[in-house]
Amino acid sequence: MPAHILQEPISSSYSATTTVTAPPSGGLQNGEKLEKTAHHLAEDIRPEMKEDIYDPTYQDEEGPPPKLEYVWRNIILMALLHVGALYGITLVPSCKYHTWIWAYLYYVISALGITAGAHRLWSHRTYKARLPLRVFLIIANTMAFQNDVYEWARDHRAHHKFSETHADPHNSRRGFFFSHVGWLLVRKHPAVKEKGGLLDMSDLKAEKLVMFQRRYYKPGLLLMCFILPTLVPWYFWGETFRHSLFVATFLRYAVVLNATWLVNSAAHLYGYRPYDKNISSRENILVSMGAVGEGFHNYHHAFPYDYSASEYRWHINFTTFFIDCMAAIGLAYDRKKVSAASVLARIKRTGDGSYKSG
Repeated sequence: MPAHILQEPISSSYSATTTVTAPPSGGLQNGEKLEKTAHHLAEDIRPEMKEDIYDPTYQDEEGPPPKLEYVWRNIILMALLHVGALYGITLVPSCKYHTWIWAYLYYVISALGITAGAHRLWSHRTYKARLPLRVFLIIANTMAFQNDVYEWARDHRAHHKFSETHADPHNSRRGFFFSHVGWLLVRKHPAVKEKGGLLDMSDLKAEKLVMFQRRYYKPGLLLMCFILPTLVPWYFWGETFRHSLFVATFLRYAVVLNATWLVNSAAHLYGYRPYDKNISSRENILVSMGAVGEGFHNYHHAFPYDYSASEYRWHINFTTFFIDCMAAIGLAYDRKKVSAASVLARIKRTGDGSYKSG
């Protein structure tokens, strides 16, 4: 069933937003068939981007799961980082206030590199960005040190397409710890490697900026995630090297990581499912506060092609505010937004009854 693309200006600030309207619920007679095809509506909406659409036909193979293979290097480094971050907490009261501001700004910019960059721009293609914005987002993404954009997007597309199966890199059915950080501490499940390797990533391979980051990622992350945030407070306003390292670098980096991981763990286990009770992702306001707008996760998995990743745009969603500001100055455009009619149709069909109109 083809979806219809309508230009529906909400206000002058959204005049460049593409609004997506799904077909009416009467278009298919079989309720089960409609439920399964709902995830495939985006194929006609974004013909250039299909790899993040849920595939309900994929099922895990029967049999015992493979034995866990621990990656001890990651375990040791992650433990050291969090020990350093805990020590950094004790140093926060004695920091200079410039260092607090610096660490917070670095956290916000790093987060945008993930949310507005790797997630909504490069993984889902929910909007388009001009070169200056893409350069800013690739730098911000390198500051965040959560793998390069290409690898991040590949894992995230697999997460959407094969959600809650062994082909999902951080399958929440394996528990909170695994979906939060454990998936980074063990070898990937064979299904993740198999299915992830089959995804069409040609759009990112064609982006010179993304491939440039991938080629020089290791020196880039050392500079942007560790060296720069440590040296700036120490050199420019006389902060001690210890405070600069443990607060502005280790503590800030650990907070960015855990705020992002909570989208994979808490937002798949705790909260409401007003848009689709048949999927595990949930609406979690606390996660949205920490992850600058990424906690409206039931909505996002129901409509992964919406640039706002939320029905409510700016409500506890700094990333959407940022993208709209970039659109206002001409650096972002073609923002895709799901129509209210499509949202209400999905709620009536699959919601859990907890929806409250904004």
